[in-house]
Amino acid sequence: MHFTWSVLSLAGLASAACPYMDGGAGLDARDLPEGHSQYARDTASNSNPTAQFLSQFEIDDTDAVLTSDVGGPISDQNTLKAGLRGPSLLEDFIFRQKIQHFDHERVPERAVHARGAGAHGTFTSYGDYSNITAASFLSKKGKQTPVFVRFSTVAGSRGSVDTTRDVHGFATRFYTDEGNFDIVGNNIPVFFIQDAILFPDLIHAVKPQQDREIPQAATAHDTAWDFFSQQPSTLHTLF
Repeated sequence: MHFTWSVLSLAGLASAACPYMDGGAGLDARDLPEGHSQYARDTASNSNPTAQFLSQFEIDDTDAVLTSDVGGPISDQNTLKAGLRGPSLLEDFIFRQKIQHFDHERVPERAVHARGAGAHGTFTSYGDYSNITAASFLSKKGKQTPVFVRFSTVAGSRGSVDTTRDVHGFATRFYTDEGNFDIVGNNIPVFFIQDAILFPDLIHAVKPQQDREIPQAATAHDTAWDFFSQQPSTLHTLF
């Protein structure tokens, strides 16, 4: 009996219809908002109630045009081709722009400094330093400049903890009247390497081991120590 009632209930749900979509059958027009199409509809009209209901959500885009990133109109959505049946041409910048947007819809996690916290604030110059710098935000005492600061760890992922013994980084951006001015740094006096070509190798070494994904935001594993032992320049940082 319980099974029979369940089947009947499901059948009733499957056959249920929205009262607004069938012309408001069973509803009093006084219960509807004044802007609703059913409110002022002539009951003697033979028009399609569903089409009349959906008409209030229609938008006339007859004069609208598709534009590029810089606002230029796009005549069609067809790729430029070499002839009627030829391949697509890379000179079609609209095609390249669309594919570029598609490829960047999902932003991956940063390779380093993924875990961080930031804050907005205001930088106030203590004095007029125009005699030693051309930076406008330091050219007048008391001049205020919007600023954003982000503190981060280096090797850990976005979900890592903040309490690990890891190098910490900071990034500061000044929104000056001459444009953005950025300062970045780490809380170590000497960096691990002196040759930039070794940077990918360094990051691969300090990241968690691939077979176990630990430790996070730390370098206490074999790959890191293997790299340190083979790169004497890292001793300046370790010691």
